[in-house]
Amino acid sequence: MLADVDLTPGAAERLLVRSDLGGTMQLLEWSGGSLRALTDLPEPVSGARYLKGPAFGARRPHNPASDTGRPRDPASGTGRHGDPSSDTGRHHHEPARRAVLEIDRGGDERHQLYLLDLQRAAAHGPIREVSELHALTDDPAHVHRLAGCSPDGTLIAYVSNRRDGVAFDLWCCEPASGEHRLLYAPGAWLAPGSGFSPDGRLVSVLAAGEDPLDVELVLVDVHSGRVQPVLSHPDRAALVGPPAWTGERTFCLSTDLDREFATVVRVDLTTGAARELAGLAEPHDTEVVASADGSAILTVANRRGESVVRLHAPDGEPITYVQLPEGAVARSHALPPPILSADGSVAYLTISTPQLAADVFAYDRRGGALRRLTRSPIGIDPATLAHPEHATTTSFDGLQLPLVVFRPPASAQSSGDREAGPPAVVLIHGGPESQFTFAFSAIAQGLALAGYAVVAPNVRGSTGYGRTYAALDDGRRRLDAVRDLKAVHRFVGQAGFDPRRVALWGASYGGYMVLAGLAFQPELWAAGVDIVGISDLVSFLEGTAAYRRAHREREYGSLAHDREFLRQASPLARVDAIRAPLMVIHGRNDPRVPVGEALQVAEALRRRDVPCELLIYDDEGHGLARLENRLDAYGRAVAFLDRTLTRA
Repeated sequence: MLADVDLTPGAAERLLVRSDLGGTMQLLEWSGGSLRALTDLPEPVSGARYLKGPAFGARRPHNPASDTGRPRDPASGTGRHGDPSSDTGRHHHEPARRAVLEIDRGGDERHQLYLLDLQRAAAHGPIREVSELHALTDDPAHVHRLAGCSPDGTLIAYVSNRRDGVAFDLWCCEPASGEHRLLYAPGAWLAPGSGFSPDGRLVSVLAAGEDPLDVELVLVDVHSGRVQPVLSHPDRAALVGPPAWTGERTFCLSTDLDREFATVVRVDLTTGAARELAGLAEPHDTEVVASADGSAILTVANRRGESVVRLHAPDGEPITYVQLPEGAVARSHALPPPILSADGSVAYLTISTPQLAADVFAYDRRGGALRRLTRSPIGIDPATLAHPEHATTTSFDGLQLPLVVFRPPASAQSSGDREAGPPAVVLIHGGPESQFTFAFSAIAQGLALAGYAVVAPNVRGSTGYGRTYAALDDGRRRLDAVRDLKAVHRFVGQAGFDPRRVALWGASYGGYMVLAGLAFQPELWAAGVDIVGISDLVSFLEGTAAYRRAHREREYGSLAHDREFLRQASPLARVDAIRAPLMVIHGRNDPRVPVGEALQVAEALRRRDVPCELLIYDDEGHGLARLENRLDAYGRAVAFLDRTLTRA
């Protein structure tokens, strides 16, 4: 999975790549056709960016917990990669090769920022302990997320909730001095944008609005602290994406402001003009990135969960389509945005297909060819994997629900399956503001190879089908999405699968949908697999990390005004109706959906002698980040389904 590209003029083609080849997401560098491991840490690397600039003496890991934004005096420190002696023999003015890393602990999502000396890692082998890195922050009680590295490498921007534990602010760090400055404190949820402007003066962040699907783009001057909203929309909800800079005062961005689908708009900060690019206003959400020199932009359109990628001149004039493999996805919540080379001639993309987990490709527009740079190992013939199909079904109110369907190979089915149809698993995505796409799904493919039909619905509330569709489950309409599951069950029988043997499987919000389906429609479902799911919307909002509560209340409803509805819409309120066997999987350190959500539903079912298997992983958070845990949990989940959905 692509993390960053070295855009230094004249530099060799080098890419930072995150991969779980070793069992967790670690950092590697691709160069000259080969991959070199840079880290082999006990914890996954959540993000990484190249940092330009000269070498500098290392400083003591900074604990900014009591910082108020005033400069601090740096102090010297120790550690193999954090010791001033690590620069021995390197002149102060010589360029250094470094990267900024994000790492948390046990999946708690309280990320800290670290510097990695790439040259030393290349010479001495991958870094195996976090203590060997140079810590830029050392405050494990709070979150720090990288928001960009300035073009000259003198500044690192990040967002953090360290001021009060709830609201996120924009901070700036000078790695050479160890100084941290508070730049922008909006008192609300804040997420990284696309980094710095080409001149290094502005850094972008995305601020959450008061409603679901409402995000504002804010540009912050790192010298003066001046704040400039872009396409401000205080009277209506809209998504405004990060800037793709085409000049020091011009950029493109993706927005659905005053429209149903996100398109690309070109903004001129000098005049304030915003112009929609021609030829991109179509019924698909489209994102955009730009080359460092502003000579080219690349757009990625989401067409029913598949990607269409095009190169354009900065004014939007089309240059060429990038020919992708069949069913390819080049951008999703799980895949990073593409990156263009400095001159716009090469596009680097992380591509996934139903038969390809995720690998990095390069498209050179001069030759018009797609070049595969990484080849992740696969222990199975891709030809044996299922080719999903698009389908739809009609819900209770006439709404058309998009589905992705995986049919099991005949060789995996029993004779009884051929008569009644194979058992089915309804695989529900999380979010809820997300989408099941054609990107590789190990769970869907594994279930299909085990003889199960898999139906993955994009129920109301899913993204990718317009703002109206995505808002249909907001607030007190939550149970309408649960009612959609009845239509999905009806489709199972119509598609030739056995309607008596249908299980629900989902993670996060998908886990809530699993529990809600079993509780509100007990007559339909034969089993459930709930992974880090919500069992009670009230206890979930009360127990989730404080910095997430207000953000999630925008989607689900507030404890102050909607408590009774939240209670009624909770599976735990109807747990006495659940009769299907259930497997519950959760991470002990989950900051989003507390582990108590798993414990309380498991205990309630066991009191009624409803079969419930509970798996808690002590080194995981919101999901399973470690391969050994995934293999254990998913293998046991398939065995649970095999026992529960008895084959004829």
